Amino acid sequence: MVGKLRRLRRILKYGRTLIMPMDHGVSKIEMGLENIDEMLRTVSDYIDAVVLHKGIVKHSKILMDLDIGLIVHLSASTSLSQNPNDKRIVSSVENAIYLGADAISIHVNIGSETEAEQLERLGEICEISDSYGLPVLAMIYPRGKVEVNTDTVTQCARIGYELGADIVKVPYVEKFSQVTKFCKIPVVVAGGVKENEYELLKKVEAAMKNGASGVAVGRNIFSNPSPRDIAKALHNIIHDGMTVEEVLEYERGMVAGGRR
Repeated sequence: MVGKLRRLRRILKYGRTLIMPMDHGVSKIEMGLENIDEMLRTVSDYIDAVVLHKGIVKHSKILMDLDIGLIVHLSASTSLSQNPNDKRIVSSVENAIYLGADAISIHVNIGSETEAEQLERLGEICEISDSYGLPVLAMIYPRGKVEVNTDTVTQCARIGYELGADIVKVPYVEKFSQVTKFCKIPVVVAGGVKENEYELLKKVEAAMKNGASGVAVGRNIFSNPSPRDIAKALHNIIHDGMTVEEVLEYERGMVAGGRR
């Protein structure tokens, strides 16, 4: 148990976290993923952890030198598939440990045709990970015909909690306080599709005020023309408790003072 707590603290610093998933390349090519080492070097001062597939970890030249948590992703599917919601396990807990992971992540789509199999694998992997003291980040989403609303997202978070995950990642909904009320493990909000910076920051601010432990933002950082700046803004909201207006005012002051 001590080992798991030490690893969790690598990701959840003082109970809050900014995770940057960069596992998108298997599902679909995204701009900003051309050179993952370079991107990590750019934003590493402001993120707490990164989510990567095993192949990227194997070939990275800088991961061991960065003070960020490593989460190895075990699930995959592609946008080219006839059933992209069918997430399959493509690595193991043991391999993640071999690669130096601080945690593993697994993706489950509730409402997909293979929901039952995905839930079964989530339960199994949580048990295996527990035996090694390795934390599990469960990424759980309403998919298919299941509507994304407060109740379905609350159930997704609760599923992760009840099946043994240590952190759960779900989409943001307006009544997010209900989600965190029903889930007694840290809940992080998914960054979602590419969106306006201001809207992203306001969403993160609202999530933090309603009990979220942080966010997992990928393409809204690495596909941003200024990834370091948006990562810093997110960090200030999550870890320093700043409002969006305070972040923007701070940035304006930095520009006016010639410090940017």
